[in-house]
Order: sequence, then structure tokens, then C-alpha cells
Amino acid sequence: MDHKTLIERTTNEIIKIIQDKNYQPGDKLPNEYELGGMLGVSRNTAREALRALASNNVIEIRQGAGTFISKKMGVPDDPLGFSMIKDKNKLTRDLLQLRCVIEPPIAALAAQNSTPQEIANLEVSLLEVEGQIAQHTRFAEKDRNFHAQIARCSGNLVVSNLIPIISEGVTVFSTVVSRQEFEQTLKSHRCIFEAIRDRRPVEAEQAMLFHLLYNMNRFHLGN
Repeated sequence: MDHKTLIERTTNEIIKIIQDKNYQPGDKLPNEYELGGMLGVSRNTAREALRALASNNVIEIRQGAGTFISKKMGVPDDPLGFSMIKDKNKLTRDLLQLRCVIEPPIAALAAQNSTPQEIANLEVSLLEVEGQIAQHTRFAEKDRNFHAQIARCSGNLVVSNLIPIISEGVTVFSTVVSRQEFEQTLKSHRCIFEAIRDRRPVEAEQAMLFHLLYNMNRFHLGN
């Protein structure tokens, strides 16, 4: 077996270990020496396989701490190549259109399927957004977390893998939003959260759609 094939096989076997043992984001994996012993390969082969998995966002290698399952769970940082698109205004408009299609039903699913712990996590994300708004500071990262958490609340594995697209849409829009939009953002986020928390899927879907349509309208007026 050539070296490349051995690395690929080892990589696939490590993924199978992750799946079979139901490792979750943040869980620590055995070290490269232990993995090599488990898989019958050298330590160097195990190390190269781990590096390949790290480059694909499956794991995270922390110097001095070990190897952990990545929160990104194998999803690329920029799966659709948005960073290479020059016309950011058109990208913002098109992403808002896409978000209007996919995020309202996701909010409805979140109202139906979220666990109490996921609701608690969503509230933490909401409070973080509100804290940033109260300080009149940019809140793009916290806003991304809020929308990503709604996707996690949906209980749908495919939806969870759409988080990078949703997050990129939030990020791109946040670079053009003005401070006068902060108050409306606060109000709309609170409405979305309360509808999800109270298990009202129709209201959650409507609140999300209103939030996104409002953002789209403000973007068109500003451009």
C-alpha cells in the first residue's frame, strides 16, 4: 500500500472511531501514539491523518493540550467561496434573499424541536447580542452565534450544516448595517426567541421573516 493510500485509510478509520464512539464537539481524542496502536499504523502516519482531518475542520489540534473534535464538524469555513466575490453589495442582497427562503422555516423547526438546554443556550446568545447593542458596539459575532444556535435548535442535521452559509449572510450584512438599526435588531431578536421558547412555530417563522425582510428593505434604501 502506498503512503497516500495509507494516510487516506487511516483518516477514514479515525472518522469511524469518532462516529462509533459518538464523540461530540470539544471531546478529546486519543493521542497520535494511541491512535497508531489502535489502527496498527506508525505514529507518523497517525499524525499525518490527524493533520488532514484538522485541515478539513473535523478536529482541532491544540498545542500542548491534545486533539479535540472541532465545533465545525467537518464543515468548511467558506464552503461556497463567498470571500472571492468582489461585489459585496450584490452578495449581501443575494444572501438576504436566500436567508428569507431558508431561515423562517428553520425558526419554525426550532420552536417545534428544540430541547430545554438548546433554548437556554439560545437565550445566552440573545443576551450577548443585547449586551453588545446596549454598549453601542458592533455585534456581528454575537449575531452569528444567535442565528447559528437557532439552526442547532431545529433538530435537523442538514440544517446544522447550513450554519456557515447563514453565518456568512449575517457577517456580510453586519458590515453595512447602521447604528440606527440596533434597536430594531434587539426587538426582532427578542420576538424570535420568545416564539421559539414558547413553542409557537408559526409566530417564530413570521418573526424571522419580518426580521429578514426589514433588513432587506433597509439595505435597499441604503443602496
